[in-house]
Amino acid sequence: MRIVIQRVSEASVTIDQKVKSSISHGLLILLGIEDADTEADIDWLCGKISKLRIFNDEAGVMNKSVMDKEGEILVVSQFTLHASTKKGNRPSYLKASKPDFAIPMYEKFIQKLEALTGKSIGTGTFGADMKVALINDGPVTIIIDSKQRE
Repeated sequence: MRIVIQRVSEASVTIDQKVKSSISHGLLILLGIEDADTEADIDWLCGKISKLRIFNDEAGVMNKSVMDKEGEILVVSQFTLHASTKKGNRPSYLKASKPDFAIPMYEKFIQKLEALTGKSIGTGTFGADMKVALINDGPVTIIIDSKQRE
């Protein structure tokens, strides 16, 4: 699994000109799933996300988690995170999982994150043409790949 985490002061996802989900301060997470992903990847990533200290404390130091700040989370599926640009100029998405595998993993990811944070998670709709709007706070943007665990 590959994610892009953005600390936001607000974010929303719109489908067919209707807002599906919106959050105020918190995290926008773009989630890419590949066939090699397992529930262990979900567990590791969700644990990391819930405790990642990227929010400012009283001294202005990034020392607080989304849970510490009682922030909200919005998760949007993003198959293009597994794009390969090795050959030519048209990206290949062969590593990105097909919906029959990716949708259940996406749903498990959301359920795990809800269980860890004790909060409802905003979502997009898997496979839909979505318009994602955000105000990146900081800006703070972090990329995490569960296969590299850096």
